[in-house]
Amino acid sequence: MIHITLEQFFKENPKVALGFSGGVDSSYLLYAGLQSKANIRAYYVNTAFQPGWELQDAYKLARHLEAELTVIEMNVLGNEKVLANPANRCYYCKVEIFTTLQQQALADGFTLVIDGTNASDDASDRPGMKALTELSVRSPLREAGITKDDVRDLSKEAGLFTWDKPAYACLATRIPTGQVITADLLHRIEKSEDALFELGFTDFRVRIMEGAITDTAKGAARDAARGATGDSMGDAAKLQLPEDQMGAAINKKDDIVKALKPYFKSVLLDLEGR
Repeated sequence: MIHITLEQFFKENPKVALGFSGGVDSSYLLYAGLQSKANIRAYYVNTAFQPGWELQDAYKLARHLEAELTVIEMNVLGNEKVLANPANRCYYCKVEIFTTLQQQALADGFTLVIDGTNASDDASDRPGMKALTELSVRSPLREAGITKDDVRDLSKEAGLFTWDKPAYACLATRIPTGQVITADLLHRIEKSEDALFELGFTDFRVRIMEGAITDTAKGAARDAARGATGDSMGDAAKLQLPEDQMGAAINKKDDIVKALKPYFKSVLLDLEGR
């Protein structure tokens, strides 16, 4: 397959709006666009699915590159299809996010939207990529045949602090498919993961145990998603840590339980790890 280079892409498309997360892929793509002298503006769509530190990383990278960053606030929990959390939830979420982004970008004079999907991403396993195709969002890294490892190497060479940033999936991925997403549950997952970061852990997940949400909680879920608190929603958290951090988790068992008890009644460790 013949790939276009990033330089060629930006030469042919010198004015683009970038769906920006502050992660390794979109950060390098922003850098590459600026290096190619393209008129590239980063757009960060802020929802309840992203932890606060992701937005701070986006601001930090934009300042480092002296790039223009537009933050769009969006209530993703207002979408009933997203709340229902089906297997293709990511599709509905991406449609919502990139439609909102495209509307703002078009108002700002940008007709082409790009994103950081790379050549390592499996299109057959990512419902969100279907949404990108339908919305005509371009993925220059993928078109150029640049893999995740390539992005990390190129980012390190460019001096971007994101070069070794762990891959991060949105908070909604912590909730089992079919269990309704609520604002309260997302908040507790975020606070729990913040606590683990403070304890020195990295590249982990705090997941809701399968079946941990009661039928009563499901019945009240849509009210909770709009801001109310759920009484018994997701009472058990399962921690998934890299294997080399298992020993530290055992040694810090009491600290972990103490930190997470305000958010979950039960805290379990997945011995299979990540």
